[in-house]
Amino acid sequence: MTREQPGAPESATYVYAVCRRLDPAALSGLTGLAAGFPVRTLPLGSLTAVVQHVPAAEFTEDAWQQRLSDRAELERCARAHHEVVTAAAAFGPTVPLALATLYRGDERAQQALGADRDRFAAALARIEGHAEWGVKVSLPATVSESPQSAPSAPPRNGGAGRAYLERKRGLHQAREQHHDRALRTAEDIDAALSRLATATRRLRPHTQEMTGERHRLQVLNAAYLVTTVRERELLEAVELLRRRTGAEVEVSGPWVPYSFAGEV
Repeated sequence: MTREQPGAPESATYVYAVCRRLDPAALSGLTGLAAGFPVRTLPLGSLTAVVQHVPAAEFTEDAWQQRLSDRAELERCARAHHEVVTAAAAFGPTVPLALATLYRGDERAQQALGADRDRFAAALARIEGHAEWGVKVSLPATVSESPQSAPSAPPRNGGAGRAYLERKRGLHQAREQHHDRALRTAEDIDAALSRLATATRRLRPHTQEMTGERHRLQVLNAAYLVTTVRERELLEAVELLRRRTGAEVEVSGPWVPYSFAGEV
């Protein structure tokens, strides 16, 4: 969210990212979040911020709250932010800042960001030569049930009633075992990919309501910081794990290392 209320000034300084030296020409042609204001660089001593003037009245806290409630507008802003970060990252390690990082002006931005210069430098050193890869693992949500094995309404007589309870208990145990196997599969895949990564981050798996897949359960949602020289090895490992486990393994990347740049 906004770091400060822009208040009286006609324009505020929006900050996309911090990197090392960057040729301003790398940002040429980018629209950013505010058409008519160039995306540019701002010196921070030995580092460089990627910034843009934006109309202060259109980027107040209230204005951002409205954007958050408008899915289309929020997506537009997120895409514009990511486009600028990606353009900068193409020329070297880049620490992306959170969406809606605003300051009252260039001087205030330099003061605030400069105070975190050591943290930025450490983050840049950590991610240099790396990219982020996302991996999501999904499996069938439940064990398959045949019409014969699925318990129907409980019968009235004793013997048949006991058989019904046994079938129901067996199905419950089978579901528990299936869930345990799914979790073990997720841990095995994560362990195998972690061995290829410099750092890993486990994220909250998406629920079935989020994915819209009622018959599949996401058991792993993780990010891996991988050196560029090991990217092919990672992709080969994913393909091998697909075949070995039978799981649906979705891989995406390479991305700017958002998950590993550190909270600033």
